Amino acid sequence: MRNSTVRAVNRLTRQWAARTPAGDRGTVFTAAGVWPLLALLADGADGAAREELAGALGMSAESAAGAARELLAALDGVRGLQAATGLWNREELPLEETWSGQLPPGTRGGLTGDEAVDRKALDAWASDRTGGLIERMPVRVTEDTLLVLASALALRLRWIQPFEEFEGTGQGPWAGRELPMLFRITALLDRVSVARGPQGAVTVLEVVGSTGVDVHLVLGEPEAAPGAVLATGIDAVTRALPSTGASLLPEGAAGPGLTVATVRAWTPGPRLTVETVAFEVRADHDLLARAGLFGLGTASDPSRGHFPGISRRPLAIEAARQSALARFHAAGFEAAAVTALGVAAGCAPAGPRYRVRRVHVRYDRPFGFVAVHRTSRLVLAAGWVAEPDRVRSEDDH
Repeated sequence: MRNSTVRAVNRLTRQWAARTPAGDRGTVFTAAGVWPLLALLADGADGAAREELAGALGMSAESAAGAARELLAALDGVRGLQAATGLWNREELPLEETWSGQLPPGTRGGLTGDEAVDRKALDAWASDRTGGLIERMPVRVTEDTLLVLASALALRLRWIQPFEEFEGTGQGPWAGRELPMLFRITALLDRVSVARGPQGAVTVLEVVGSTGVDVHLVLGEPEAAPGAVLATGIDAVTRALPSTGASLLPEGAAGPGLTVATVRAWTPGPRLTVETVAFEVRADHDLLARAGLFGLGTASDPSRGHFPGISRRPLAIEAARQSALARFHAAGFEAAAVTALGVAAGCAPAGPRYRVRRVHVRYDRPFGFVAVHRTSRLVLAAGWVAEPDRVRSEDDH
């Protein structure tokens, strides 16, 4: 996939992440599921709607459709990741061939105007394309809905080195609670690093997956806002912001949740000890509630049509939503999102021999996560863990 497209998608991801609210609710989202749909809309839009969509995309509307097709094809080629698109329209809505002919390969279907019938078909598509992780299409289809454009992403990966499970206790908001902790040891100290953002240091742990996708856990200072921590973490894992690996960090409290020390040991070699919680996060997003972020402000105005390139009939966005899920457990990671746009008519012992470096990192209070394609650095999903959860390992699902 093109570097320019990766940068554009990651830009939208970071802007979305920076708006993550504080509080006791976690979240998960994927701009990689939204961006291609916005690009396809921009290709058929005109006037202010086209300009706003291009601004949200970080790319000209003329280039957007081709970039969206290339992105979706590249995503579907990532091992462990399933990507799909779908288009459903009413029979009385004629589509412009120059627009519909540029759509990426995917499902094509019809809308009947019967809410129950259409809902059943769209929900079945969402469940099938995500392997059951997302069971419902996020937008409601009404008798006024003329077109639905949707994307689905589903990621499943296993860790190269699985975790062991144990019960632990937390800090901060999780203080005094029993937590479903995960534990492992590695000799690769630089799997953990520290970056510095506007609200202080952020510790970033890379957990390597078996499919070319890795998950990075990001922990900030206790008083830092979730949006700032997550945005700094995204900058670090996409290499827009430098970070320092644990092999070069000073001894002592080297970062949030991170300690570095030189100790005497019976065996040679460095050691990184990792402790984190298992978690499951679900979220539903109303994209029109942040219409400015996604370039949908003008496009959702029903007083006129905005998409003459899609159909001669005046059209406006009536709904735009995403449903997303992420699970992190001892064996691996799963994430899925379905994004849909609804379009309506507009109007140790003594005496050891070796001195070795020991690094310990612990995620036992709220933190963020970022799933990244290793070679392109495209962010596939990101989110915030406000509450740990007991999730079964992949083998038990």
